[in-house]
Amino acid sequence: MSEFVFFAVPVGDAQLPLIVLWLIAGAVFFTFYFRFINIRGFAHAMRIVSGKLDGDSKGAGEVTHFQALTTAVSGTVGVGNIVHVAVAISIGGPGATFWLIVAGFLGMASKFVECTLGVKYRQENADGSVSGGPMFYLDKGLKELRLPRLGKAMAWYYAVCIIIGCLGAGCMFQANQAYVQFVNVTGGEHSVFADRGWLFGLGLAMLVALVIVGGIRSIARVTARLVPFMALLYLGTALVVIGANYADIPGALGAIVTQAFTPEGATGGFFAVLILGFRRAAFSNEAGIGSSSIAHAAVKTGEPLTQGFVAMLEPFIDTVVICTVTALVITVTVYDPALLTDGTMSGVELTSSAFASVIPWFPYPLAVVIMLFAYSTMISWSYYGLEGCIYLFGNRRSAKVAFNAVFCAFVVVGCTTQLDAVLDFSDAMIFAMALANVLGLYLLAPLVKRDLDAYWERIRG
Repeated sequence: MSEFVFFAVPVGDAQLPLIVLWLIAGAVFFTFYFRFINIRGFAHAMRIVSGKLDGDSKGAGEVTHFQALTTAVSGTVGVGNIVHVAVAISIGGPGATFWLIVAGFLGMASKFVECTLGVKYRQENADGSVSGGPMFYLDKGLKELRLPRLGKAMAWYYAVCIIIGCLGAGCMFQANQAYVQFVNVTGGEHSVFADRGWLFGLGLAMLVALVIVGGIRSIARVTARLVPFMALLYLGTALVVIGANYADIPGALGAIVTQAFTPEGATGGFFAVLILGFRRAAFSNEAGIGSSSIAHAAVKTGEPLTQGFVAMLEPFIDTVVICTVTALVITVTVYDPALLTDGTMSGVELTSSAFASVIPWFPYPLAVVIMLFAYSTMISWSYYGLEGCIYLFGNRRSAKVAFNAVFCAFVVVGCTTQLDAVLDFSDAMIFAMALANVLGLYLLAPLVKRDLDAYWERIRG
């Protein structure tokens, strides 16, 4: 499965995974098709999420615009924001950051489309809850286009993929990374938890269960507090590091721009660094994969487009802000071109050494942030997987309880096993969702554009 999903073709001296091309091509298309909605609609999105344009909150739904945004952000702002940026720089140099930012900007348009559709075609359940996301807009939307069989098949395919993907990358990987960080800050190989992953896993599973049993309302309440806290903690610490090296900021910004276009940026030249930035952005913000539309579908609103606007802020926060700050921290501190060839450091290790270069104990708050990132990602992805389960088996309490129990069990498994093979497969399943989702977005985009034109007329009138 992994070989199929991540099949790559040579571009220059680099390898371009076709799934990344599929995601970026979609993002470029939607950016132009909706006439740069990622720029035109940015201020409008800020007004909506701040509550200044929240008069449409009389519709169905369970959470506010801000809670839906923080739930979705918590699902994308994870360990990858640290690991993927550090890996991109260690392999491709600072120039990879430029293309990562470009991909994040383009991804805002994809988020707009998929999250608008998530609300437009959501299902209102008998108990007052709502269910939405690609499973529902592929099914209902394509039925509206007189393609019911295709829509049903794509929806089932997506639901199966998101259940498997959430248990792997959304659960076990996050639990594993939280455990690794906890061991590191409690003594490393001498930590009392070094050989007791099951014990840490049980504690973490209990913390996850306490939140997810309450459904999206409970998850949203937690993420509404947790996301701003962990973002401010990480950004505040990062800005201290950048400020301590303020003299190097112009050079770092210059390197990010110039090395994006020069062959010195990475082995393989210009195409290599461009592909590297785009690939890491795809892993980071999940634009085009459709997962976050599940969280946005739960918003209290009678106007689907308002949540589409709010959703655009997600790639901006995740990729343009947090990933860029991470890149600056590394570039102004420990980055050395020799890293491109000798592989001295990568991932969390590279970021941790960058923070420690200013204040030796800074890796400790970094470890706390990583654990919080992992935890928030788990509780959000549990909801994504649950909605896939609801689509397949119905909104039954027994199905919900069974899924939540399995998810918590996988938290423990993630802390006690080697995950390479499992993660390769689950990562493939997550990106496999993009095959169906982006195709559905292409087919349904004219409906969104029609609604958008009518929406602007109402706003201006």
